[in-house]
Amino acid sequence: MLNLPTQSFPAPSSQQRVSPSGHSGRTKVALKPGHSLMDWIRFSKSGKDLTGLRGRLIEVTQEELQKHNTRNDCWTCIRGLVYNVSPYMDYHPGGEDELMKAAGIDGTDLFDQVHRWVNYESMLKECLVGRMATKPTTTFKGIVPPPPPVFNPTTPVTSLTIKDSSPRYEWFQTESTVHLIIYAKRKIPKSGCTVVDLAAGVLRLEVLLGKMSYMIHLCLLEDVDANIGVHTAATVGKIQVTIHKQEKGKWPSLGQPLEFHNTFLCKKERALFYRDCVLVSRTEVNHNTHVLQLQLPRGTVMQVPVGKHVYLKSLIQETEVVRPYTPIDKGLSVGPDPSAENKHLYLMIKFYSDGALTQHLNNLHVGDHISVSGPEGTFSLRPLRDVTVLYLLAAGTGFTPMARLIQLALQEMNTIRKAQLLFFNRREEDILWRRELDELAAKDERFQVEHILSEPCDSWAGRKGRVDEAVINDCLDRPAGSKCYVCVCGPTAFTELTVGLLHFENDDRGSVTRDVTSLTKR
Repeated sequence: MLNLPTQSFPAPSSQQRVSPSGHSGRTKVALKPGHSLMDWIRFSKSGKDLTGLRGRLIEVTQEELQKHNTRNDCWTCIRGLVYNVSPYMDYHPGGEDELMKAAGIDGTDLFDQVHRWVNYESMLKECLVGRMATKPTTTFKGIVPPPPPVFNPTTPVTSLTIKDSSPRYEWFQTESTVHLIIYAKRKIPKSGCTVVDLAAGVLRLEVLLGKMSYMIHLCLLEDVDANIGVHTAATVGKIQVTIHKQEKGKWPSLGQPLEFHNTFLCKKERALFYRDCVLVSRTEVNHNTHVLQLQLPRGTVMQVPVGKHVYLKSLIQETEVVRPYTPIDKGLSVGPDPSAENKHLYLMIKFYSDGALTQHLNNLHVGDHISVSGPEGTFSLRPLRDVTVLYLLAAGTGFTPMARLIQLALQEMNTIRKAQLLFFNRREEDILWRRELDELAAKDERFQVEHILSEPCDSWAGRKGRVDEAVINDCLDRPAGSKCYVCVCGPTAFTELTVGLLHFENDDRGSVTRDVTSLTKR
């Protein structure tokens, strides 16, 4: 993983190249209002992710470059450096057609014909994807080719300094404590993204960063107490983990590294890690749904990012059964349980008569055990950064990922002007947390909830039916100047139909651009 330092932006003195005859070397197009050079400078300095890589740099192969050749996904290469120029399309004085000539290819020659004087490194520095991969040298029989050039991150490359953006850690100690400091090198969720397991002197610490995770895995030098403290500084991406020694004294080292220690890998490259949890309470939500409170083992702290799920695993009739469930907070109004300190999980589970695992869970008694994995899932909050209107479409227990998302939107996302939940159920008695939802809507004017029933009783005065184009058009407003985002979760058929309707409505009517994300039903 590679990263860039901040550079100054020397603005060019002109937006046209003038030929010796005094005529422009290309046609300059009229830019839309708000798309001047200064507007581009402000936009590129706004902190938006203009590459889709979250501040990282990658090495780009020729095959990969060629894939990015469309208006909305346009990469080009200039002198060995690859840029995503899609965000710059509307700001380019030569127009979209000029940039598209270099889509998915090396555009150095095209650039030099018109723009040689432009400081492209500075102008497009926030659009930098990475550098082209070194082409392998052809090997002839009997001839040993010279080794490829070694990339040294400390060596400037066309005035560009590349740094390793992988997380790192350091540690320090007192007579009675050990402190590990993890530098994620990026912003992290306020709710945290760290999972710590300490048992039998082995420390397993994992920081969840999107599709990647950073791990510290050690057999500690001396015995320690199972009381773990985790403090997160979200905006600077720093995590401090505090461990208490059983005996006072100085350690000459932290301990012996184990598998995957100090590695930053795709989470799929590591097997799921389960810990043994205990059922401490169960609370009825409706006729077929309960909230199970699970206590994590001593020495475990689990911070579950919004939108992530965990897996429950049990041996049922000599067969290992695994199912995903999305943790919730204790309630919509109270938020996270302060006393739990990330040492409890709350799971809202609907029990099905033919469900292998749910029937097993339904038969659990307080004090019984169940295996629980760490957080998983690909849902990202990044697209919600500038959202002003958030629509949540849920069916049945598809509501569970929405619960924490609603709290996040109302408590932490200061851009949100409206958050609306369309909650689809069969009957009135199926509605989950109806009282809490209605109370929240009455308390916070930004939040609205509409219950839609497919099999209502005669006295039901609310909306009836299933998700269809009419519901989408009636319920999803299009406020002028707003950025709307839609999240969908429910059974597969509901999710696929809803996402299809949303895309159809966007494409055919074009009233507003709405981003759509789908959360798998848990």
